[in-house]
Amino acid sequence: MSDDLHLSRYGLTALLERHDEIRVIGSAESNLDALQFAESHKPDVVIISFEGADSDAIVVAEKIASLPGCRSMLLATAFTRSVVRQAFAAGIGGMVERSVPPRQFFEAIHRVYQGERVFDAELTVAALVNENCPLSLREFSVLEHVSRGDTVVEIAARLHLSQGTVRNYLSSMVTKLGARNRIDALRIARDSNWI
Repeated sequence: MSDDLHLSRYGLTALLERHDEIRVIGSAESNLDALQFAESHKPDVVIISFEGADSDAIVVAEKIASLPGCRSMLLATAFTRSVVRQAFAAGIGGMVERSVPPRQFFEAIHRVYQGERVFDAELTVAALVNENCPLSLREFSVLEHVSRGDTVVEIAARLHLSQGTVRNYLSSMVTKLGARNRIDALRIARDSNWI
């Protein structure tokens, strides 16, 4: 379990330890710590807390999922279509919202452990149906930040990119979508149900 909020991490660990079929072998304060832990201890399933601005969670979950015998799943308050698309393409085992009852959470862990993929069906279909969208996954990520009102400086910091690279992605999105500017590109993406 990886979560940078101590109380949340300890509370979830305690909940998991109460379940007879689940054995918690550790918890990590950050996603990079979770990756290092997974590389050395080879847990069956690693649960990673995902918050929208937490751009490395999907990358870390993908790396964990590529380790022999390891699977990963994301736990968040909510997921956007582009995040579902990224996680699905990355081979992550599942995505679970924090609002699910414990029974469903345990079931999701069990299903991921069995090799199944656990994604909300409606959100996954909506995310994957948009295959005709010309934007890359990174462009989607930038556009999501634009939709939250983030500036170029904030997007660059959150995605660990240079400001020039963010501007290039924005310019590329405007061109690909035939938009007048980034706000028009956002409107087109929303109207097309891409985000």
